[in-house]
Amino acid sequence: MSASQERQVHLGRRTVITAVGAAGAAAALTACGTQRAGEGGEADAANAGGQILGSTADVPEGGGVVFADQGIVVTQPKAGEFKAFSSKCTHQGCVVKGISAGVINCPCHGSTFDAETGAVTGGPATQPLPAKAITVEGGSISLA
Repeated sequence: MSASQERQVHLGRRTVITAVGAAGAAAALTACGTQRAGEGGEADAANAGGQILGSTADVPEGGGVVFADQGIVVTQPKAGEFKAFSSKCTHQGCVVKGISAGVINCPCHGSTFDAETGAVTGGPATQPLPAKAITVEGGSISLA
């Protein structure tokens, strides 16, 4: 076999290997991106109805608690009244914390939100925290 023919065979093998590698990578990426609702994952954890978040005794009146694993902040603006919102600040997605005196605080850039409505009370955020559905029964707070 001549040197020219050996190069062609070698290039042919490289092309096949590259094509197979690219196809395999594409298949792997496709498999990762095709998760549907009901098949597990972070989105299901946040939407798992009936999942107990915690006890009403853990949520102080005028304050709140962030349930980071579920992406939810639960507040108690008035005695016995519980509200829930996304714990992700609408400014740049930081997790809120430090809920007191009826205010939910974002530690990253100083945005503040009303603990009863989720409305912005101080920027830079311009959108309210999205409300989340919860149920309160027998001293337990659960996702609705």
